Amino acid sequence: MARGLIITSHFVLNSSSSSSISRFSSQAKCKYTNIPPLSSSNHLHFSPSTRCFCCCCQYPQTDPVELSKYRETFFKRMTVSGLKPHHRIAMGVSGGPDSMALCVLAADWKTNGLNAATKQSSEFIDGLLAIVVDHGLRIESKDEANLVRRRVLNMGIRCEIAGCEWSDGKPKQGHLQEAARTARYQNFQRVCFEHQISALLVAHHADDQAELFILRLSRNSGVLGLAGMAFTSQLFSTFPSYNGKASNGVLLVRPLLEFSKEDMYKICIEGKQEWVEDPTNRSTLFARNRIRISLKNLSSSIFRSELQAVISACRRTRSHVDRICHNLINQAVTIMPHGYAVIDLEILSPSKIKDIYLSKFIALLLQFVSQRQRPVRGSAMKLLLDYIRIFPCKTSLTAASCYLCAAPGSKGTKILVCCCVGSSLPSEMELLQSSCSSYSEQNIFAPCELEQIIANGKSSSNQIILNGSEAQFLDATSSEYVLIEAKRLNILSESTHKSILSLRGDELEQFKPKPEFLSDREVKNEMHSVNTLFSKTLRPGQVGYFMNRFFVTWRICKKIVGDTNTVELGLDGHDYCCIAGFAGDEMVAEVRHVVEADWLYLAELAKCQNEKGSLECSYYARLSAQKALLSMKSIPVAARRALPILVNPQGLILSIPSVCFSHCPCLEVSAVFRPRVPLGGGHSSFL
Repeated sequence: MARGLIITSHFVLNSSSSSSISRFSSQAKCKYTNIPPLSSSNHLHFSPSTRCFCCCCQYPQTDPVELSKYRETFFKRMTVSGLKPHHRIAMGVSGGPDSMALCVLAADWKTNGLNAATKQSSEFIDGLLAIVVDHGLRIESKDEANLVRRRVLNMGIRCEIAGCEWSDGKPKQGHLQEAARTARYQNFQRVCFEHQISALLVAHHADDQAELFILRLSRNSGVLGLAGMAFTSQLFSTFPSYNGKASNGVLLVRPLLEFSKEDMYKICIEGKQEWVEDPTNRSTLFARNRIRISLKNLSSSIFRSELQAVISACRRTRSHVDRICHNLINQAVTIMPHGYAVIDLEILSPSKIKDIYLSKFIALLLQFVSQRQRPVRGSAMKLLLDYIRIFPCKTSLTAASCYLCAAPGSKGTKILVCCCVGSSLPSEMELLQSSCSSYSEQNIFAPCELEQIIANGKSSSNQIILNGSEAQFLDATSSEYVLIEAKRLNILSESTHKSILSLRGDELEQFKPKPEFLSDREVKNEMHSVNTLFSKTLRPGQVGYFMNRFFVTWRICKKIVGDTNTVELGLDGHDYCCIAGFAGDEMVAEVRHVVEADWLYLAELAKCQNEKGSLECSYYARLSAQKALLSMKSIPVAARRALPILVNPQGLILSIPSVCFSHCPCLEVSAVFRPRVPLGGGHSSFL
């Protein structure tokens, strides 16, 4: 997917030296401006701010049969994704040939699918929005984004420019691509939420998949990683829906994965669309660029088709594994309202499950409990596989930010999985910018549409469900095994097998991870930025998102709402306000996780001999502590540590909402378990 845009200064480009353009030099004349004499090198030479502008001025006669096949393939992929022309859709557009080809096909799909009345109602295609992200990393980026916007508008597609804000400074060179990608998708999601759009199209294609395959092969990824990018997957916002009425995500769709880079150029030419080329894509500083250049040197039709065949085989295996794992989760896992999970070993029967299924099952469960979407692999996964296969469970294990042990009262037939407080989990709390009610209204949009799209996609996928025999790499233990098995199954020829190994070896030589050392100043700055992004303090009416799992809010109620404690005290419905837990007029509370001392405090408080009729708060706190201790018994000790607790600035416990403890009757506190990413990571498809 092209990232680059256009020039504002002189550049060097010759159509015969650019492999991506030269394919069409006999069919079309491409015009460039300000072209200095050609360098003797076959590579582009450019200054850091240079971008190359390419436009086709004479359009060739193209094969209408081939172009109709592109449209037909695109229409089928959109159907399989669950999308229909009436759905609101956004596209990520950079101005390169890939995203411009996506605009051509998506606009055609939309206009052909909408009824005539809708098509004539506006100069723009209804329900289609292009998003151009201005990363702001170069002076000329704003002008470039505006030019792409004008081009897209001329196609009848609404377009919006989203700018990146680098509050902690622009990313360094070593992290530039990753940081830019993160910022790009954050902006995509933000714009989709603002416009109530449920689906986002991006222009990744088959050549991108091939590059990723070689890259992951060189990093020794397993067959699931070698499957590459998903055809559809859910993106989740920073915060889930507060009221839980809808899944607040965007469906990311890659409808061009069956198209080649050459197809992108042909579609642009047929659609009479100009595009831009980024010469930085030739810089060998980046792994993807090195692999891309190497793949072009091995661009025979046999090599390309066999490479795509092995990728397809990996994707079929991934689809089958995902389906099996989701079935296992539905059958053997129970998620408790306090944020921990219980695995029923008798239902799961882990000793009878293949490593590839069980590894994925464990990874999905631990990623959910910890809310860290990092893969679990290597020695940690081996420990977990050995641990879960011991029946009955008699020991405990800490791995991947989770704590595992035998569930109380199960005699080892069930395993408790809870997040491990004190690890590198996000133990701070991020504040929502709006109140509970306005946030829930603001962040929930078109839930029925998103749910319907996903349901449509699942229905289409169910029609092509794979069985185990079509998943050819279920016993693969390494990337080398995948290649060996692919050759044995005649998916790869001997020559293609050798070429892929050569590409892998070349990239392995380049890949030399170096430890990064930060200066004292950098460490201090990094710590400062974390503290400014997250806050533990919470004022009345504010909503905090604690440890990526709990929404916490509180307020002072002057009119006491009845519960069993207030009824016993005779306070029900009375006007009453206690501010004994706060210093002066400063109504500020802090949220932290529970520690062992808190339960000891409740035990002591429950024993206090305050008589009824004395200070209402003291007597109320005693009753509340007694009932909280009873409620606490239903929560395993290991799981209690991750519960949120509200304290005043002096450290006095105000409330532990998960066990219904409150210091006084006028304090109303809520803690709702609402993880950012659901169990299983949301809907995805590799078919």
